[in-house]
Amino acid sequence: MSRQYFGTDGIRGTVGQAPITPDFVLRLGHAVGRVLQAQRGGGRGRPTVLIGKDTRISGYMLESALEAGFASAGVDVLLSGPLPTPGVAYLTRALRLDLGVVLSASHNPYPDNGIKFFSAQGSKLPDAWELAVEAALAEPPAWADSTSLGKARRVSDAQGRYIEFCKGTVDPSFSLRGLKIVVDAAHGAAYQVAPAVLHELGAEVVAIGCSPDGRNINDGFGATHPEALVAAVQQHRADLGLALDGDADRLQVVDAAGRLYNGDELLYALVVDRLDRGQALAGAVGTLMTNLAVEQALRARGLDFVRAKVGDRYVLEELLARGWLLGGEGSGHLLVLDQHSTGDGLVSALQVLQAAVRGGRGLAGLLGGLTLFPQTLLNVRLQPGQDWRADPRLAQAQAAVEAELAGRGRVLIRASGTEPLLRLMVEAEDAGLARRSAERLAEAVRGA
Repeated sequence: MSRQYFGTDGIRGTVGQAPITPDFVLRLGHAVGRVLQAQRGGGRGRPTVLIGKDTRISGYMLESALEAGFASAGVDVLLSGPLPTPGVAYLTRALRLDLGVVLSASHNPYPDNGIKFFSAQGSKLPDAWELAVEAALAEPPAWADSTSLGKARRVSDAQGRYIEFCKGTVDPSFSLRGLKIVVDAAHGAAYQVAPAVLHELGAEVVAIGCSPDGRNINDGFGATHPEALVAAVQQHRADLGLALDGDADRLQVVDAAGRLYNGDELLYALVVDRLDRGQALAGAVGTLMTNLAVEQALRARGLDFVRAKVGDRYVLEELLARGWLLGGEGSGHLLVLDQHSTGDGLVSALQVLQAAVRGGRGLAGLLGGLTLFPQTLLNVRLQPGQDWRADPRLAQAQAAVEAELAGRGRVLIRASGTEPLLRLMVEAEDAGLARRSAERLAEAVRGA
């Protein structure tokens, strides 16, 4: 059964357009509440869910609609206010709740918003659960009467609880004293907690992208715009810079020289740190987009490497299936499963900082001789109804490009799970060849 509403990371779209409208979100809350009631069964009290959000102005409207939908199904609601997505996952688990809900469109601009869910264990929910919700959406609502309605209250110490959790993911003796660190929260959900965590661990903190106004999330700041971080690190002569995205599950890092490290490099650094400390690791998980150089370097150190589909939920599935701990994406989604059940930009940042400080080598030293293959990634907007898989022009262009690469690179073409975009990636030993090949593919798509 195909899904009508759920994509690769919950439900996402433009506010005011279906499905991101208050009437649909109310119905969604009601449908999810009915699924929770059915799963819980009788005699165990009413379910309780936590709703968190990022800093988009639409969060107020959608939070109210979602709260009403849950209450109408007899579900109690806790409200955290602005909190990173992984913070909601943590609190859902720590407070023994039935479900965590986040209102966020992650790295998208403020006109977009979305809804994603976490299980009682703080992890992404399986496809079967999403299909059950969609089936409930297709049924007539079963409104609770006045004796069965749910209630709502705010969690006053949500941020403080999450700050303490983050600090607890590093060694008790670990300190950032003596380091000046720039942190960029993308005017998003971590605008208060990220500077607080670093300050409480002893760092001198320079905060940028920490002044949300409801409309500036991800606008020129954060993990998707690391140029702001690079400039700030150089301006303030900082030792390191950390950039998160709007819901704080992505991470990019800049060192004192202005060198930017992406998620592929950070994953490799975390693996190397564990290996150098004698920890036994069987392997790591990347995605179809992970740079080929990372795979080759890990295999050279005797580790297995598995590529999942693009999306942190698929990386997580592969890690759980194998009992492994470390995985990630080049975009900066990193999973460290002995510290958190989901990707967490702030927790990942602390793990990277600890690795860099512990050996005294810095990030550059941890990466050793790793040199990434040049990659060109182009996003081409798809027209409504455009079937790129059946496009003969694209097929011919792809065949020609792969013949020219002749084993010296690779091509990956995939549709975005959240936007009407076709993502074209070409990786090659020669940067010019990668760029020319990707542009050739893009022209084929546009020509169609």
